[in-house]
Amino acid sequence: MRQRSSPHAGPMPDTVVITRPLAQAQAFAQRVRQAGLAAEIFPLLEIHPLADQSALQAALDEVTRYALVAFVSPSAIDIACQLRAGWPAQVVLGVMGEGSRAALARHGITDANAHIVSPRDAERSDSETLMRELDLPALRGRRALIVRGTAGREWLADALRAAGMEVDQIAAYERRAPSLDAERRAQLLRLAALDAAWVITSSEGLHNLLALAQELGGAAIVAQLQRKSLFVPHPRIAQTAQNLGFHSVRSTSSGDEALLAALQSRG
Repeated sequence: MRQRSSPHAGPMPDTVVITRPLAQAQAFAQRVRQAGLAAEIFPLLEIHPLADQSALQAALDEVTRYALVAFVSPSAIDIACQLRAGWPAQVVLGVMGEGSRAALARHGITDANAHIVSPRDAERSDSETLMRELDLPALRGRRALIVRGTAGREWLADALRAAGMEVDQIAAYERRAPSLDAERRAQLLRLAALDAAWVITSSEGLHNLLALAQELGGAAIVAQLQRKSLFVPHPRIAQTAQNLGFHSVRSTSSGDEALLAALQSRG
């Protein structure tokens, strides 16, 4: 593959394929291009806000009932912040990583005006590491709200209940696998033949990619994609990729900075 030089790094890939949901992909694509790389957006998940947000709206209208509000994703943050502009300082906001902190910041919510708790272990930004950062004795006997999608892991809710909290879970959106219309079919065929770096931020999205490849061209397209270089921000996604037969998987720390650094240092 042709390489380009940069004053900030060694050899870099010509193209980076960004597979986040569209709203999140656009901001990262801009940063990739500013770093001197070409970026293509090919979402592997679609986020669809639920038509009826009345349950979430009611919970957020009385958010002071909760000692903790935990957001499972930037999408959960975006939807909740469209329904509520300000957050009482006494309500702890729990998020999973740097991407979610950035989402809060886009809505004007930072450590300066809110109590935000997130994992300090940049190698593992997930529910397990968030639990280690929470002041569980102070939360015991109180209520937590988890804002999430219609499906997902139950680990956080179970762990908070085991720690003595009452937990409400409210779905704000549903995740869907994208369909292959004519434009996306042509794009995936082109990307399968391209020596590009793929940024994968979801195990579910990785399963969707192989399902789309199977629909598009069967085993031949699947094999092409399994030879791509993947950059993933969590060990769980890396393990999924290896289990699915991908040959080149590089784990990075959480957050866009770590992903960009890894992409720029790729030889």
